[in-house]
Amino acid sequence: MLQMLWRAWVAAGGRWAGALLLGVLLAAPAGGAAAGEAVEVALDGPIGPATAEYVVRALHEAAANHAVAVVLRIDTPGGLDSAMRTIIRGMLASPVPVLAYVAPGGARAASAGTYILYASALAAMAPGTNLGAATPVSLFGETPLPEPRKQPAADAPPARNAELTKITNDAVAYIRGLATLHGRNADWAEQAVREGVSLSWDAALREHVVELQAGSVAALLAAADGRSVVVAGQPMRLAIAGATLRQVVPDRRDRLLGVLTNPSLIYLLLLAGLAGVAFELMHPGIFAPGVLGTICLLLGGYGLNLLPIDYAGAALAAFGLGLIVAEAFVPAFGAFVLGGAAAFLIGSLMMFRDPSLQPSRPTVVAATLGAVLVFGVVLGALLRSRRRPVVTGEATLLGAEGRVAAWSGEAGQVQVRGERWHARAAWPLAPGDAVRVIGRDGLWLLVEPH
Repeated sequence: MLQMLWRAWVAAGGRWAGALLLGVLLAAPAGGAAAGEAVEVALDGPIGPATAEYVVRALHEAAANHAVAVVLRIDTPGGLDSAMRTIIRGMLASPVPVLAYVAPGGARAASAGTYILYASALAAMAPGTNLGAATPVSLFGETPLPEPRKQPAADAPPARNAELTKITNDAVAYIRGLATLHGRNADWAEQAVREGVSLSWDAALREHVVELQAGSVAALLAAADGRSVVVAGQPMRLAIAGATLRQVVPDRRDRLLGVLTNPSLIYLLLLAGLAGVAFELMHPGIFAPGVLGTICLLLGGYGLNLLPIDYAGAALAAFGLGLIVAEAFVPAFGAFVLGGAAAFLIGSLMMFRDPSLQPSRPTVVAATLGAVLVFGVVLGALLRSRRRPVVTGEATLLGAEGRVAAWSGEAGQVQVRGERWHARAAWPLAPGDAVRVIGRDGLWLLVEPH
């Protein structure tokens, strides 16, 4: 009897517990407390290592907080291929849908920005924006547009630029794969790579390059709600209407990394470091120029380590600085200065591979003139000052002339340059005789008749 009562009580309790749990689940919002939050990430300026780390960190944070979407607001002229691919890998692996949004009005998603837009789960543009011009850019000089694809003739010569052809074909395959993944216009994507074409916001909507046009992030979230997208390779229906928006800003490390990967700043840090070390070598013992110069060189070297540089250009710039410095040691009537300035200028323009990350030309020209001024003029003046006759110290007494003030045997006193000294000589002398200093022994001068 007791056993039957126990079973009935447990069954009733289970029914009550199940009803209570069902009520809690029905009352709770779908996805938990953080499910109603969308994250906004700003992708502004050239795309580099700092930008990639910031975006990937924001994607991880959004996934950890169970955000319903990440709005990647884009306004970029392009950037490094390696940084772009890092961002795209993070977007494709993210369990949170990434909505690429070219905004505000006047913004662009050029070059690498176009690839990132094609990699997003949903693409949108604000009025007055544009995208495209995704042709890979060559390292040196102007980049010719690749030839459009056509069937080669039997006697056609081989391609003139095999490297550019390989890079372009790889870029085409990459962006077509992204377009196919999200059902966008793959033919126009290939055209953007091969011919460098661009589209305005309204034409992009007509050409099925983007899915939406929105004037604000709130309008984008409202228009995107209920759409089916592909996230991490799986179909998903967006449920983001009314989501609260939170902006993720770069942290201190991201900002510091962004500063240290600024090519203009790296360029100036290296130049300042070389100048400081050169001053320390010219005047040992001052310490401050050497310490500050070493710090500048280390910071500039750290920045160079994060950016793709051309070592031939860096070597040419260093060789130019060496020629300018050599002018101070081996006067060549300006030949070393002129040749060094030319080498330094050309090497500076060649040093950074990606044109979007190159220092501005005014910065390069100003740095070249500064290098000529600092190394050519200042160091030359320092060396000339070292060649002047010594006016203080023991060396000034050697060869100095004077007269005997008092003498007895082989020792006495002499008057040299207004001072009275004890002196010794190997010759007999008398007061009033002219003598010349030939050495010094402590506080005694060694003299001879003059």
